[in-house]
Amino acid sequence: MTAIAVTIAGSDSGGGAGIQADLKTFSALGVYGASVITALTAQNTLGVNAIHDVPPDFVTAQIDAVFSDLKVDAVKIGMLGRSAVIEAVAAGLDRWGGMPVVLDPVMVAASGDPLLVPEAVESIIAHLIPRAGLVTPNLHEAARLTGTPMAASRAEMVAQGRAILGMGARAVLIKGGHSWETEAADVLVDAAGERWFSAPRHPTENTHGTGCTLSSAIASGLAKGLDLDAAVRVGKAYLTAAIRAADALHIGAGHGPVDHFHAFRGSAAYRAPEVTA
Repeated sequence: MTAIAVTIAGSDSGGGAGIQADLKTFSALGVYGASVITALTAQNTLGVNAIHDVPPDFVTAQIDAVFSDLKVDAVKIGMLGRSAVIEAVAAGLDRWGGMPVVLDPVMVAASGDPLLVPEAVESIIAHLIPRAGLVTPNLHEAARLTGTPMAASRAEMVAQGRAILGMGARAVLIKGGHSWETEAADVLVDAAGERWFSAPRHPTENTHGTGCTLSSAIASGLAKGLDLDAAVRVGKAYLTAAIRAADALHIGAGHGPVDHFHAFRGSAAYRAPEVTA
């Protein structure tokens, strides 16, 4: 049986983050990907130029169309934009739920452009965090969710993870990509305690879509039946390799994307076939 994951998120017209990054990740990891688009962005590697929100009733229609037909094994949630869309997604999960849900509380693009209106933060806390099996905030998002300064130590990262657990999440992965450490260290916090997942940093400007990619990689692992720790470990390894390979892509003039298909680079499948007359 083919594992199926659904991404509920915004579209990145530049192809490096959002729905596009999620579907690339699902495919690279051997999972069939379906999508529910919550917003359209006019975006490239330099920034977000405009956002068009999808009406909540059309988000609902997409959810019902996908979940009524496909046997969904995991859900990844990304950019939602506004409270009404968040509430529509929460209602959809209640109708069709039962599978693992990975919530990436996207608030700001890599360029610094906002992707979530301020009042919607409370909606995420009220409606989605209690429905999530895993919440994956970066340091800025964890601080925003908990109303505290950005963590400046491992102990503070764990404390923020515990605070988000207190909001109803079953597990929290605080991502340390923006941290002070020489390694990219993430901490998984749940009822069993905390576990650290670390990888060497790779110096690159091509980090667009890293948060989307990690959360969708973890969702892929869960869709294939991995337990949470194994899914996080595999997702972290996949993202680390994608970042290391990113500089070879030469995409755009700003923060370029990671290489989602790095494992296929150099293979016949990666190269375009020769066209003969």
